[in-house]
Amino acid sequence: MALNEISPEAVAGNAGRIATRWLCILALLLLAGCAAYGGRGLQPGVATVDDVIAVMGEPALHWQDADGSLQLAYPRGPAGPHTFMAHFTPDGRLIRIENVLQMSHFARIVPGRDDQEAILRLLGPPNPAWTIYFAARDELAWEWRFCDDWSRLARFDVLFDATSGLVRSTMQRPEPSGRGGPPYCGRSP
Repeated sequence: MALNEISPEAVAGNAGRIATRWLCILALLLLAGCAAYGGRGLQPGVATVDDVIAVMGEPALHWQDADGSLQLAYPRGPAGPHTFMAHFTPDGRLIRIENVLQMSHFARIVPGRDDQEAILRLLGPPNPAWTIYFAARDELAWEWRFCDDWSRLARFDVLFDATSGLVRSTMQRPEPSGRGGPPYCGRSP
């Protein structure tokens, strides 16, 4: 068959099959990424530090305690409203993985007591683009995006006294948006 003898229907059908194949490949890649997003499938007591890193990637931050226990931070922002903390026993076995950008974790913050290191260990790193220093108040603001108790995107701020490094206050607010209020978000597993 000559090139000029190919029907438009045949070209359209072939293009549709190619597009369908690419969409299937993209869907599989997205599903694989979601599995690694929050560590789904990693079993406490069974998974090791190496297993978690193989599934979730290199952590943004890590802490090792005097007893040898380990904590790894996996921020999924700025677009994603989750930061996962993986906790390990001294022998390197997974204890738990939890999303820490939740009201129950925010409620643990104590102004006047907690410093920047304590907040990093509790919530993970803030979004660098949303970190700002207010010279007139000598105040540093860190901000995270999270999914609130009503499944709406929101922002959580921790305000530090820039001189002492201690928390002055915290606040939360809805995600800035257009009409209809803040957008809905999904919950992590």
